[in-house]
Amino acid sequence: MSGPLVIKIGGSTLGSADSTFRDIAALAKAGQVPVVVHGGGAEASRWLDRMGIVSRFERGLRVTDEDVLPVVVAVFAGLVNKRIVSAINAAGAIAVGLCGADGRILECTLAAPELGFVGEPQRVHPEAILALRGAGIVPVIGPIGFVLGVEADQLVNVNADTVAGNIAAALGAERVVFLTDVEGVQDAGGVVIPELTAGRTRTLIADGTISGGMIPKVEACLHALRLGVPAQIVDGRRGGSLLALEGSGTRFVA
Repeated sequence: MSGPLVIKIGGSTLGSADSTFRDIAALAKAGQVPVVVHGGGAEASRWLDRMGIVSRFERGLRVTDEDVLPVVVAVFAGLVNKRIVSAINAAGAIAVGLCGADGRILECTLAAPELGFVGEPQRVHPEAILALRGAGIVPVIGPIGFVLGVEADQLVNVNADTVAGNIAAALGAERVVFLTDVEGVQDAGGVVIPELTAGRTRTLIADGTISGGMIPKVEACLHALRLGVPAQIVDGRRGGSLLALEGSGTRFVA
C-alpha cells in the first residue's frame, strides 16, 4: 500500500477555497486519510504588526527572536492550526491539530545564529501522526519544531514547506502536494508545464523562466524530491483540485 498524501496549505490559499477542506474531508471519509501541513506567515506578520514588532527576514526565513517566537508559536500552533481543524471538521471529517513539538514529531537544530529560534529539521518521529491516521483522524500540523533540551525542549519556528517535505519522507508519502494560488509552473509562453525533473527546473531558474515568488515554491518541491518524495504544485483555488490530481498543475519527478 502506498503512503499517505501530504498536503501543504500555504498562506496564499488558506481560507480562499472552502473546497480544499471539503476535498480533505472526502479523502478521509474514503479511507485515504491525508496529512495536512500548513503555514500562515501573513497571519503571523499581522499579529506582530499589531504588537509593534517588526518582521525581519533573512534568506526568505523569518528572524525569530525572543519577542517574535511566542507570537509565531501562538499563531502557527494555535490560531491558524485550529481554524483549519475547525474547517475540516465542519466539512465532515475529524481532524486534530498539533505541531512539530507535540509528540516530539519534528526534531531540529538551530539553523543559524542570525536567524534566532529558527529550526533546521534533523529527524521526524512520526508515531503521533501514525496513531491519528490509524484512527481515521486527519493530522493538521503547524510548523513549530523543537530542539532537544534538558529541563525543557526549545521551541523553534520552521519553514512550513520544509516541514511538509520532511514529514512526507518520514511517512513514505505517495506524494506531497503544495497548494498555491497559481495553476502550475509556466513556460516562457505562459503554458503550464505538466512535469519537471530537478535538472530541467534548475535550467528554467537559470534562464529566468522560473522567477520571483515561484522560485521558493519549486525549491520546496525539489527539497521533497531529494528526500525521495514526488511533489506537485496545484492550484488550491480550483474546486476539487485534491480529488483530481492526475494531469493537474506541475509534477516534479526523479
